[in-house]
Amino acid sequence: MSPHPSPAVPSDEPRPDSLAPRVLVLNSGSSSVKYQLLDMRDRSRLAVGLVERIGEETSRLRHTPLGGRSREWTGPVADHEAALKAVAEELARDGLGLDSPELAAIGHRVVHGGKRFTEPTVIDDAVLAEIERLIPVAPLHNPANLTGIRTARALRPDLPQVAVFDTAFHTTMPEAAARYAIDVETADRHRIRRYGFHGTSHAYVSRATAKLLGKAPEEVNVIVLHLGNGASASAVRAGRCVDTSMGLTPLEGLVMGTRSGDMDPAVIFHLMRVGGMSADEIDTLLNKRSGLIGLCGDNDMREIRRRIDEGDERARLAFDIYIHRLKKYIGAYYAVLGRVDALAFTAGVGENAAPVREAAVAGLEGLGLAVDPELNAVRGDEPRIVSPAHARVAVAVVPTDEELEIAAQTYALVGKRNGKA
Repeated sequence: MSPHPSPAVPSDEPRPDSLAPRVLVLNSGSSSVKYQLLDMRDRSRLAVGLVERIGEETSRLRHTPLGGRSREWTGPVADHEAALKAVAEELARDGLGLDSPELAAIGHRVVHGGKRFTEPTVIDDAVLAEIERLIPVAPLHNPANLTGIRTARALRPDLPQVAVFDTAFHTTMPEAAARYAIDVETADRHRIRRYGFHGTSHAYVSRATAKLLGKAPEEVNVIVLHLGNGASASAVRAGRCVDTSMGLTPLEGLVMGTRSGDMDPAVIFHLMRVGGMSADEIDTLLNKRSGLIGLCGDNDMREIRRRIDEGDERARLAFDIYIHRLKKYIGAYYAVLGRVDALAFTAGVGENAAPVREAAVAGLEGLGLAVDPELNAVRGDEPRIVSPAHARVAVAVVPTDEELEIAAQTYALVGKRNGKA
């Protein structure tokens, strides 16, 4: 058995007793709205839901209240305003309406905050304008985030609305890690630098990993591997990010479900000159038709493993390329940190694909990394150690909770702002 203490849920954020206890978390995508209503007294989820295919005749809303049965309906939802009104109606059916005095704030996931937004921020017109100015470096995400914010502000103009930025956790990277080696004036003029993404997940998981080890975040160095359809790695020293794999956009870094990750940028020029492809066609190729799906036609790791078990060589090669890139980043971030206390796997693949965890550390015993086959095979929803008791570096599986992280940051900021923390 592992000698490490039992896991604990991160609880660093203030919990003001006199502040209304609920926070609604909204994650607005281009054609969807994910939401959770949380009670910050015990961090319980009062309701969760999703509106998808917004703008289509076959839009769908799925809503699940705490302790109740899920409700689902299908029909046209014209836009994000209609979607949020539908969400408000579902919450009201459970006595959890947006007009409730129990609601303290609405927290919004915003993908790109640039260099300016280094922490959660109460949204006003100036903040909205800056998020809008960042659209050129996040054209797929920031417009949808803005639509959700504007709609929520219209529904509850009296309520504090807080933006929690995916990029904020990575703003602690030193310039040596954040700068690309291109002309400085050109880079500054066009805001070209490495911003990183999945920041709320990396923040939550690095802190939860420290607690799993029975230490404060300031005492540990952690490599976090957020492995889902989108995938990123981070090097976290004493609670602060010092490097991450994604860059100006989420395309850089690890091999992902449909994204290429790292590649020679001259490939783009080659495809333009020799392949006759346009910039938009190459953008689609690298973001939607590359990575695992480009290599073998599947971006579901479960299906890829099934095909490998049946002797499919194309699936095997895709898996090997995926793991090879992971190993490179583990080794690179080990060198960046100098000392590593834990390697943490999170997100859909990281939490559930034991063969990925095993393969990622295979051959790295000299770095103190190994997994115990029995511990690694166990599935569960709680943070856990899967390395042998004698391992120099803990290998952990830490389920991420980006919504709780957004709610906690939102609640702490509103409490401080009201002088109740």
